Amino acid sequence: MRLYFYQITFLFLAGTSTVLGQFRDVTTSLIDPTSIQMKGTNNYLLDFEKAVFGTLNLRFDSAPGDSLVIHLGEKLNEAGTLDRDPGGSIRYKRIVLYDPPVGKTFLLPLPADGRNDQPPAVLLPDSIGSIMPFRYCEIENLNIPIEKVNIRQIAYHYRFNEDASYFRSSDTTLNQIYDLSKHTIKATSFLGVYVDGDRERIPYEADAYINQLSHYAVDREYGPARETISYFMDHPTWPTEWLLHTLLMVYQDYMYTGNLELIRNHYEALKSKTLYELANEDGLISSFSERIDDAYMEKIGFANPTERIRDIVDWPPAQKDTGWKLATAEGERDGHEMRPVNTVVNCFFYENMRILTEMAALLGKEADAIYFKDQAARTLLGINEKLFDTKRGIYIDGVGSGHASLHSNMLPLAFDLVPEVHKPSVVAYVKSRGMACSVYGAQYLLEGLFKTGAANYALDLMTATEGDRNWWNMLRSGSTMTLEAWDIRYKPNLDWNHAWGTAPLNIIPRYLWGITPASPGFEQVRIQPQMGDLNSSAIKVPTIKGPIEAKFEKWEKTARFTITLPTDVSGNFIVPDNAFDLFLNGEIQTISTSIPLFKGVNIISYTTH
Repeated sequence: MRLYFYQITFLFLAGTSTVLGQFRDVTTSLIDPTSIQMKGTNNYLLDFEKAVFGTLNLRFDSAPGDSLVIHLGEKLNEAGTLDRDPGGSIRYKRIVLYDPPVGKTFLLPLPADGRNDQPPAVLLPDSIGSIMPFRYCEIENLNIPIEKVNIRQIAYHYRFNEDASYFRSSDTTLNQIYDLSKHTIKATSFLGVYVDGDRERIPYEADAYINQLSHYAVDREYGPARETISYFMDHPTWPTEWLLHTLLMVYQDYMYTGNLELIRNHYEALKSKTLYELANEDGLISSFSERIDDAYMEKIGFANPTERIRDIVDWPPAQKDTGWKLATAEGERDGHEMRPVNTVVNCFFYENMRILTEMAALLGKEADAIYFKDQAARTLLGINEKLFDTKRGIYIDGVGSGHASLHSNMLPLAFDLVPEVHKPSVVAYVKSRGMACSVYGAQYLLEGLFKTGAANYALDLMTATEGDRNWWNMLRSGSTMTLEAWDIRYKPNLDWNHAWGTAPLNIIPRYLWGITPASPGFEQVRIQPQMGDLNSSAIKVPTIKGPIEAKFEKWEKTARFTITLPTDVSGNFIVPDNAFDLFLNGEIQTISTSIPLFKGVNIISYTTH
């Protein structure tokens, strides 16, 4: 098919900066290539340094010749040229230009994908047209000097303040992983809502939750999370655990903004989405419950009431109809035994009951608050009585199971379900399993480790460079955004632009630095650093009250923190158990579990044993 550019130029140039609906704050950036290499006669390879979602912005000062061929893609091959067959859902497209205009700026129109530009995908406005993620551009048959071509990436993304956040540390690997993840958040925001990746462009609750946490970590923007939550009210997805992330998203919105609007507007629907009506006498739920019928599915938001929720426990094993030969036959489940009442689902259910108790109280619904507090207590007891193996000191996969997966043990840690007496055995078992979960599961693995004082091991996982089940492998692959999976051999249809792989981005401020809202809207902040083996670090974390900036230095057995809080923010610094000779702004402090922080500069120093 011949493409005559003068016919489409106006469509693209009119109003591409902002559009209506969830796109109202989607804007564009123009990016120059960082290198241009000649790859043969009239053949050039352009590198824009990072992949973005967009197309090319072009201007030819003289006629470039007929049948100009442009290749766009995310990946290079071993020969250092654009990979025409990159595998999985890694993107590549070839476009032939006929009679392009001279002396006029235009946008390169891209062929339709056929999947991510059709429902149920979130669609781009017609004024934008087709876009794709790409880093590289290869031009063939260019009959004029490359200097006579003005060629730039045009990137579509939600408004983004690069200066709202930063992180640097003494570990250069960790710094690169932070930068990789931060760019992922910006680049994947092109739809104004959180979607899973370019292959589908569909919001999924588990993907969106990690995306939300990571977005909050780097920019003072809450619109995309709210748009996505509103979307989920009428568009839930089928995995049981995914549905149970909805309330988690609403809770994070409340804690980071202090705004009760979403809770007030959606309280009854949110109650139903916690699946509390499925609880049995032990306080546990099952997606195999006889109570789940068409009416129930409609009540929890499914437009097609014949659908049914199904437990997923991370990712399922290779499906028979794909022909996939995965590196691990069980997928990312660590051999999890799927039982009707399973531990993973019920850990999420307990967290939902805990949060719902708080939400009911906030709205003055005293009867609900009492009911859900009691339900949370029964679920906690049920998990620790029915799903814990007292002989081994670890959690099993479900009622009647003899198997214990990483997932069934990291989630009780992440959601504070494990009694103190059993934490050592559960943590030891979690450590023995390594990174036996997906990039999604890694969110909860890291949270559980930091919550139980295993910061050194968590930091080792984030900075690991051996093998392929780590973030360094994403960098090594050549991607500039986080991958959907650790490697293509673990998910043969993976894409290279999945924000659910950004766990380190939110773990660094929330757990490594321990900067979290102690009260809604950051009226009060709690700071509990767990720096592991780092010798130094500096961070800037955006909050609705303004940025929190902090610096850490360690030499021998002395540690010093310089923490600057915005106006109207105070809080507490949690003192490590092994600290003594504690000073705040030059004044010696009585050793206690915490010391107060106030607006402005707080300099804390102490010596460790």
